[in-house]
Formats: sequence, structure tokens, C-alpha cells
Amino acid sequence: MSLPCPSLPSSRPLLVMPTYNEVESLPGVLARVLALPGGLHVLVVDDASPDGTAALVRTHLEFGQRVFLLSRHAKLGLGSAYLDGFEWALRRDYTAALEMDADLSHDPDDVPRLLATLDAGADLAIGSRYLQGISVVHWPLRRLLLSLGAGVYTRFFTGLRLSDPTSGFKAIRREALGVLVAAGVHSEGYGFQIELHFRAQRAGLTLREVPIVFTERRDGRSKLSLAITFEALGLVPRLGLQRMFGRARPRAAAADAKSTPGTRIPA
Repeated sequence: MSLPCPSLPSSRPLLVMPTYNEVESLPGVLARVLALPGGLHVLVVDDASPDGTAALVRTHLEFGQRVFLLSRHAKLGLGSAYLDGFEWALRRDYTAALEMDADLSHDPDDVPRLLATLDAGADLAIGSRYLQGISVVHWPLRRLLLSLGAGVYTRFFTGLRLSDPTSGFKAIRREALGVLVAAGVHSEGYGFQIELHFRAQRAGLTLREVPIVFTERRDGRSKLSLAITFEALGLVPRLGLQRMFGRARPRAAAADAKSTPGTRIPA
């Protein structure tokens, strides 16, 4: 049973898209997203990209109508970019928020399927690269093995019932956004996605996976670094300890958190 929602999540969704030096890929992804049915709005959260990403957004024909910009003063990280975007969505009464990369590694045509999964009752609809075998294009073998190994490692410690616990392509209904912002998610990169899913499962939210095909980025450079990888490696055992010795928040308490969406409670 999922959290109650007064209107369908797909009725007024916001796509939150963190960027850092994405001036090459952003025009293409915005064109694809804005062409989707339903009039999706897009919030670009830019971390002071030196390549002019923010300026590109400001000159877009739909700027201020369907395309919006949250410009931050420095490179503050993926996790905080999404949290700032979630709070922006909550303050403006969007019915759902989506996470998607700005490099077309996530297919915009999968967005309606994610939103339909929310409409069907899920609190989080998570795009999975591994739900129906391996659905990854143009990845080197070492990157694929790293991703598969991260999934096994994460599931073992955290108990997450997901085939793709590090997925960064998802849709979240409004009520669940309030719960997650209040619960406190402090990690970045892969770690942010793992911790977000962990907090959601612990809060009793309904997580459902949707099969997708992931394609390696076509423009620019990957933001994956050793620091991000090691952060996730260290995070997972800590979440495992919380799973063993901490107390999960009951659904009623989690639902109460949505009344104060701007407050982040330490983990």
C-alpha cells in the first residue's frame, strides 16, 4: 500500500537534472524531454559550470515557462543537487519529481513508463539496467563488472530488494519526496542513489523497478571518479549496521514528515 496522493503523479511532474559542464549534451536532451507528451517541466540544477551550461539554459526558448534553472555557486555534488531540486519541486506543488542524467545515457522515452508506474501505485519507480538481464550499451567490461559487483555488495549489506540499487534514473511521487528530504540523505554519486533507496525502503515506501536500456554518454566526459566509488564502498557497510541495529521509521511517522519538506533530519 503506497502513500495517498490527491492527484495522479503524472499530472504535474518535474524533471530534476543536475549539470556540470553539459553544454554539449544539454540541447539534445532538452529537445527530447520537452517533446514528450504531457508538458513535462525541467529544472536544471547547475553547479557553476565553467563551460556556459547555465547561460545556455537561460537562452532556451522555453526558459521560465517549462525550463527552469537553479544555479549554485560551486560544484557541490550530485546528491545535494537532487535534494535542492526536490525541495524546489515541493515548494511549487509538483506532483512528482524525476531524476535523469543530462547526457542521454537515460532514454527520455522511458519517462512516461516511470510516471505510469507511479500512477499505478508505486512511491518510487526505478529504471533498472538488470531487471531483464543486462541492458547496457557501449560500456567497457570493467565498468559493467564494477556496476554488477556494486549491486551484489549493496544488496548483501543493505537488504535492498532491487536488481539495480545504484540506478540514477527514477520517478518519485510528491508525498515520498517529502519523506526522503526529511529523512536525510547525505551521500553523493552512487552513494546518494543507494542511500536514497535504503531510506525509502526503511520508511516503508513502495519501490518498483522498470526495465530500461542504459547507453554510455554520447557527449562530454563521465563524472564517475575514484572518490565517488570509494564513498559508496564505505557507505554500504554503515547502512548495513543501521539495518541491523537501527529502527525503521514506521509508515505513519514517515508520512508525517511530508508536512515539513524543507527540513533535513540527520541520519
